[in-house]
Amino acid sequence: MNVSQMLEGKAAVVTGGTRGIGFAIVEKFLDAGAKVALFGSRQETVDNALEKIKAKMPDADVMGLCPALGNYDEVEKAVQAVKDKFGKVDILVNNAGISARESLYEYKPEDFEKIMTLNVNAVFNCSKAAAPIMKEQGGGSVINMSSMVSIYGQPAGCGYPASKFAVNGLTKSLARELGKDQIRVNAVLPGVTRTDMVAALPEEMVQRISSTIPLGRVGEPEEVANAVLFLASDLASYITGATLSVDGATQV
Repeated sequence: MNVSQMLEGKAAVVTGGTRGIGFAIVEKFLDAGAKVALFGSRQETVDNALEKIKAKMPDADVMGLCPALGNYDEVEKAVQAVKDKFGKVDILVNNAGISARESLYEYKPEDFEKIMTLNVNAVFNCSKAAAPIMKEQGGGSVINMSSMVSIYGQPAGCGYPASKFAVNGLTKSLARELGKDQIRVNAVLPGVTRTDMVAALPEEMVQRISSTIPLGRVGEPEEVANAVLFLASDLASYITGATLSVDGATQV
């Protein structure tokens, strides 16, 4: 099976699909033959992402929506719109998320709640909306984006690792619950990856970060997307409840 056939005939939803790792996943899925719905936070960013995709892949079967992921009713309507257009929903990638690094002394309760809403509640909302469709079809694949900090924590910004610990718990619990419906649920745990945030750092800082990674460099969005593609495909047909680290064996 070559990459262009790995997701042939599949329909996927990718949240946070307008940039960074999410955009790389959207492109990877389209290259693999899937129809893709990307979810973004604003119509402007969704339109920009669709424009970029169409410029590279004019024949891509792709659509974009911007539901508030913390609002279940909006999420349910958006997922149903995907089913109405593509006829099904085979794959859900819960990639949308935000981070923070404030110390506990400076952390505002409303900021903690905001992180939990997008990083945890959104995973629940999207999974709850997609699971009945997948069950009716006879199965599906859910991939949740976690982080290496879900294993190690981090020295500030406790909300982010707390949310990712929760994502791991949701992943393992939903895998056990939904297995009988042939719905696989897995998580990918990226390490330091060359997203816009990392690209904006001084090269000296990137080199310092890279020196702590056994592979000697930060990861690329496409490398995380490769792991997501594998878990979404039939090559991972007996893998569920897994948390797959894609971090170059980062030393913390």
